[in-house]
Amino acid sequence: QVQLVESGGGLVQAGGSLRLSCAASGRTFSNYVMGWFRQAPGKEREFVAAISRSGSVTDYADSVKGRFTISRDNAKNTVYLQMNSLKPEDTAVYYCAARTPAPTIGRRISDYGYWGQGTQVTVSS
Repeated sequence: QVQLVESGGGLVQAGGSLRLSCAASGRTFSNYVMGWFRQAPGKEREFVAAISRSGSVTDYADSVKGRFTISRDNAKNTVYLQMNSLKPEDTAVYYCAARTPAPTIGRRISDYGYWGQGTQVTVSS
């Protein structure tokens, strides 16, 4: 069992930045591929970014590539999402997720077995 708690969301103007954090507890954090997903009102949850267990491999949705950076600190059991050049369309609840034991990065919601409660990000125009 892995428990995930997100923080760092808030209200920011377009063009601004936020850094989300996700603290994990329970099982060995470094054993899990980690991902970030988001869900905007009235829309389905979608993949944002993922990072391998060591942090050496990352993957991004096209909509955030070049603006968002995912990273992790296995010593602190934490994964981060640095979000720059934010746009109003980035407004959503952002969720941290841990992939059920598997060595590779995944983009599907079903790839991830553990989820945080989410943190709201609102970007004003």
